[in-house]
Order: sequence, then C-alpha cells, then structure tokens
Amino acid sequence: MDDNPRIEDLRRRVQRDPASIAFAQLGEELRRAGRLQEAIDTCRAGLRLHPTYLSARVTLGRALMDLDDLEHAEPELDFVVKHAPDNRAAVRCLGDICRRRGDLGAALAHYRRALALTQYDPDLEHTVAELAQQVGEPVAAGVAARATASAAPPARDAERRRAEHTIAALEQWLEAIHVARADRGA
Repeated sequence: MDDNPRIEDLRRRVQRDPASIAFAQLGEELRRAGRLQEAIDTCRAGLRLHPTYLSARVTLGRALMDLDDLEHAEPELDFVVKHAPDNRAAVRCLGDICRRRGDLGAALAHYRRALALTQYDPDLEHTVAELAQQVGEPVAAGVAARATASAAPPARDAERRRAEHTIAALEQWLEAIHVARADRGA
C-alpha cells in the first residue's frame, strides 16, 4: 500500500472507472511525490481517452521536464498553449525549457508573457529582470511587463478566460458524475 492516501484514493477511482478524468489528479500527485515515470505513464494512459484535457498535458510536460526530457515535454506544453494561450503554467514551463537550452531571449519572451498573465508573482518578476540583464536589455523592459499585467484585458481575453472557467467547471462536474457512478457500482 502507498503511504500517500490521496494517491491511493485517486488510484482506486481510476481503477474503478478507467475513463475517469481523475487520472489527471493522480498524475499530478505522483509528480509531486517524485514518482515521475508513474506520473508520465498515468497521464499518457488517460490522455489516450481524453486527448484535450489540458491540465493533464501540463502535468505530463512538467514530469517530462523533471526527468530532463525537454524534447518530449515541449510538444505537450506547445499543445496546451495552442489551445489555451492564457495557460500561465504552460507558458512558464516553455520559458523554463528555453532557459535550460540556453535560449535566453526566447525564455525571456515566454516569462514576460507568463508575467502578463498573472496578477502577482515576485519570483517571476525577478526572473524577468534577471534575464533582461543577461540578454542586455534594460531592466525596465522586464518591469514594463508587470505593468502590462495590471492593465485591463482585451474583451477577447476576457471571453477566453470565461470559456476556460466554464470548461474547468464542466470537467469538475463530469468528475463528480464519474465518482457517483463508480460509487453506485461499488
């Protein structure tokens, strides 16, 4: 038995209903526990049934990054950003990939974009300022990205955010249905 009751609970839910979207939560818990290959396998299995479940792709990308498999992590995160351009976690991870590869200019662009999508992230602000200095840009350029974040988002961005919130709510609702069905069958 696993010493993490949350992992065990999620594992049972996925075993009872292999089509459950609880695989994404299980993958994230496994990743956080450092069980990276298990997290990757769990996400890949679940994504075969739910290929557009973006949070699972972010978890898969992060787990691959944790194993330093940047070649396979990048397409997962690119997929997320293509379908949800405001996904700050995926944008930031793409910045991390570029930074690890030594492409500081591209990393800075991703980090600035992530900073513009967040309300407050002092670590990211520091990273932007640090990289701006390293690539020879004035630090003020990094600080300017922070001002962009406080500006009111265009109507199109607001619509996209509403759609993402609706999708997240629907995913939770579907998960509750899966759990209820699994409990009835148990």
